[in-house]
Amino acid sequence: MGTGHALSRRGFLGGVVAGIAGGLSACGEGGSSTSRVVAPVFPAGARPYPKTAAGTDMLPEIEHIVVLMLENHSFDNLLGVLGRGDGFKLDVHGNPTASNPYQGKTLHAFHMPTPCQLRAQPSNGWNACHLSYDNGTCRGFAMSASGPVSMGYFDATDLPFTCSVAKTFPINDRYFCSVMAATFPNRRFLISGTALGIVKDTLPRALPPNGVIFQALSRYGVSWRDYHASLPTLGVYVRLLEDSSLNSNVVGIEQFFADARDGTLPGFSLVDPDFGTDSEENPQDVQYGDVFLAEVVNALMDSPSWPRTLFIWTYDEHGGYFDHVPPPSAVVPDDVRPDITVPPDQPGGYDRYGFRVPMGVVSPYSKPDYVSHVTSDHTSILKLVETKWNLPALTKRDANASNLLDMVDLRARPAFLEPPTLEKAANPSLRARCLTSGPGVIPPAGALRG
Repeated sequence: MGTGHALSRRGFLGGVVAGIAGGLSACGEGGSSTSRVVAPVFPAGARPYPKTAAGTDMLPEIEHIVVLMLENHSFDNLLGVLGRGDGFKLDVHGNPTASNPYQGKTLHAFHMPTPCQLRAQPSNGWNACHLSYDNGTCRGFAMSASGPVSMGYFDATDLPFTCSVAKTFPINDRYFCSVMAATFPNRRFLISGTALGIVKDTLPRALPPNGVIFQALSRYGVSWRDYHASLPTLGVYVRLLEDSSLNSNVVGIEQFFADARDGTLPGFSLVDPDFGTDSEENPQDVQYGDVFLAEVVNALMDSPSWPRTLFIWTYDEHGGYFDHVPPPSAVVPDDVRPDITVPPDQPGGYDRYGFRVPMGVVSPYSKPDYVSHVTSDHTSILKLVETKWNLPALTKRDANASNLLDMVDLRARPAFLEPPTLEKAANPSLRARCLTSGPGVIPPAGALRG
């Protein structure tokens, strides 16, 4: 991992402007194909409270911010039939009306036959994403490299705990991934506010000029840890794993559960799943991700730290699965352009968000029965951290991001001080045969009509 340029993702795994960009229209229902420049209001380096010293704790009610980022699912794919927020439109029989053209016919959204997924599809590649976007119509998913499985979705029978969390705690139905590209670019946005040119799961050795959020926290004496089950998100900047001042805070996932149990969580935690088994990336059985989310949430709710904790769960990008809301324009983070060649690559830039992904806030301070419609992305997590400790923004994107605080009420008595009872997690062993037999017939009978 300390060598090389452009290592593949598989190789790696083997080894405060709320709503600044709008985004309330649906594809085919007012979605626009016109790109517009979103002028930043605040520059990189701006602090949320410019008259207050950097490193000052501005949100003392919250002592611990914890983030779990799973993989590769759109809002519609996981929460489209939940009944909260802007999901699928349903017909009189309760079936989604969403569709895409495919092979001269109409492919309707369908419930996935099993909780397992195809290996090679759908696609989160740059070209597949931009072809799926289809100039704002979102009619290009099935005909792109994502294929017909892109119109599949899961529900509470597959993900009982995930859906229970999304029904109980606030979610955001305008939370977009940061760029129409793969995992590593989006995880770079999460920790640095920029992808620094990459659009694929590659690992060039250049570092962002303003660093990553972990470095900023260390600079101002804020404790943090990147807990990982296989490999840490910190490694999307592979050189950072060679920095002894940082890598002592990169620890195994078992330490997270110990710290939660003992009430010794740091100020900021990033919890990384096992990317080979329970991150929910294809071809995994998504139920293992449901189990992992339950383990993390239950550990936090049982922790002595629960009364002072804010937990965010989300997904790095949509994975190629359909979503009906067109990603709106976004603030360009810096002067580094995507490393693409047009053609063969589809045109595009860092001036547009990626597709929506599920996102929710689990905290004693979470607002009950609340759905946020504030346009946000992964840099909103940065903005929340920067808001709490009054840190300088890493790029123009996080400087102008929402800070997610509309989803909590820090002035009232915490609504969830007594943790709620949530559904039990899935039992993957009951349906685990699909890991060897496959996800079933895709698309299932009846989904492709006309």
